[in-house]
Amino acid sequence: MNLPVKTDPGRVVDIARPQAKVSAGSPRRTRERPKDILYRPATPADGAEMWRFVREAGVLELNQAYAYVLMCQHFGNTCLVAETSDGMVGFVLAYIPPRQADTVFVWQIGVAREVRGRGVGLHLLRQLLALDGCRNVRYIEASVTPSNQPSQNLFRAFARKWGVSCRKLPFFPREFFPESHEPEYLYRIGPLHWPTA
Repeated sequence: MNLPVKTDPGRVVDIARPQAKVSAGSPRRTRERPKDILYRPATPADGAEMWRFVREAGVLELNQAYAYVLMCQHFGNTCLVAETSDGMVGFVLAYIPPRQADTVFVWQIGVAREVRGRGVGLHLLRQLLALDGCRNVRYIEASVTPSNQPSQNLFRAFARKWGVSCRKLPFFPREFFPESHEPEYLYRIGPLHWPTA
């Protein structure tokens, strides 16, 4: 299934850049909408909880616990946690690819069942773009399997919300994987344009 693509994919759209209310390494937390959910940069101490979150959700691909800790250590300026007083209700792990300084690649994003339908996934992406590590970002990328409808819907909705293109491109064919694995398609959102004034 192809994603909706604007007829002028090179069009640059002015978007009010979200204010960076949190920054990597900052211990303070900022209250954002929905009002009872806090969004903050991830730290290595969050890695174990992310691993448990994915294991218990049962719908995301579970990676080694070490991978979550390492991602938060090396890419803490592009990773976020969403939490309530009861604990983690969402997270996004992302990084800037070495040869694509204008792109943030979303490696994994998850939202707890109890807060789905409240815009938490969209807000995680918006807050991701507000981090210092994303100040030069004009594109969001993610790889998504054909069966992962929630992620497809999320990235399409984000592109629609900001009026930019969301392209679906071949990425990793199934034969790249040693075990049974669906192909991965690259979803590329943008270009995002942040006013300088």
